[in-house]
Amino acid sequence: MLRLNNVHAYYGISHILLGMNLDVNKGELVTLLGRNGVGKTTTLKSIMGLVSVHSGSIYYKDQNILKKEPYAIFRLGLGYVPQGRRIFNSLTVAENIRISSLSQNENRIEWVLNIFPSLKKRLKHRGNELSGGEQQMLAIARVLVSNPELILLDEPSEGLAPLLIGVVIDRIQDLKKSGLTMLLVESNLVVASNLGDRHYIMEHGVVACQAESQQLLKDHDLQKKYFKL
Repeated sequence: MLRLNNVHAYYGISHILLGMNLDVNKGELVTLLGRNGVGKTTTLKSIMGLVSVHSGSIYYKDQNILKKEPYAIFRLGLGYVPQGRRIFNSLTVAENIRISSLSQNENRIEWVLNIFPSLKKRLKHRGNELSGGEQQMLAIARVLVSNPELILLDEPSEGLAPLLIGVVIDRIQDLKKSGLTMLLVESNLVVASNLGDRHYIMEHGVVACQAESQQLLKDHDLQKKYFKL
């Protein structure tokens, strides 16, 4: 469904992705892991057309999307939940959700709110009145109302208390069961191992290896090599 072949990407003159390769099959939840600064977020932004890709190819549903504008990629059914949530703090929950809906499909909006029942109770509250966990759920809900076939999630557990991380994990599991395909950047190995079907580990702008879920938690040599400073 999504495939990156030998992707080289830059921020200005900084060469961040040095030949990135990965694939995500329909219905999978694949995680992208590694230390800070190895290129995980740049990979997601490259897929969405938000950074300069110098060479390589990015295929989504057998269509090369490399030269497409971000809005065109979004309209193809590829959603993006950025790191840091970036909801509209001055708008209510209902307004945040409706402003992102391409069709204002009431059935779709209701489906999304049933996935996130805590948001359904907070529709009139502004974004800055929500907890960190509620803001993260709103960031995901805002993308889901457009009915994407694949979503990119960047660090959904970042900055959340352990209890709220559990709630967010449960909601992502619900989305996985619904058949949604996901590519997840995550620094929490427990979260990654609970959610992921497959795991790519990045180092220096490329995929260094792949790992199984139990290996992420039990292989101390792997943890020391790719995650611990």
